Amino acid sequence: MVTAKAMLNKIMIYAGKKKTAINEDSSAIFHFHQALRSFVRACYVIRLKEEKWSIPVPPENRSSLIQASLSDEEYVNPNLVFQNAFAEYCIKDFDYYIAVAVYFSMGIYAHAAESKIFAPYIHLTKMLDAAHLILERRIQQNQ
Repeated sequence: MVTAKAMLNKIMIYAGKKKTAINEDSSAIFHFHQALRSFVRACYVIRLKEEKWSIPVPPENRSSLIQASLSDEEYVNPNLVFQNAFAEYCIKDFDYYIAVAVYFSMGIYAHAAESKIFAPYIHLTKMLDAAHLILERRIQQNQ
């Protein structure tokens, strides 16, 4: 099973290559493109919500595996990830960068994708990590 983060990484790797196309079914890539666009919109809504997901986590209980790409501050308050991402880019920007990455990953072109797509990629990766952390915390609260 391929995770969203793994698929995003794969798309970005192939978007940066000039003469290589991704070896995934194009319908799977399109489905992922649509799911990622929906995910960005969900993250935007999470950013607007008043509910905060910050919890004091003692340093001995932190897991670097769960923390992933998040800073210590973002790990404590994952809502910061969404605030930072949408302070820098709007939904249309993310849509554009996702489309560019998918486009360049699916074909063989003389030029690789523009380097500007990598900053939104970092935000998308952090948003995936923050969403996973929020989900984990919600599960812990319900138990």
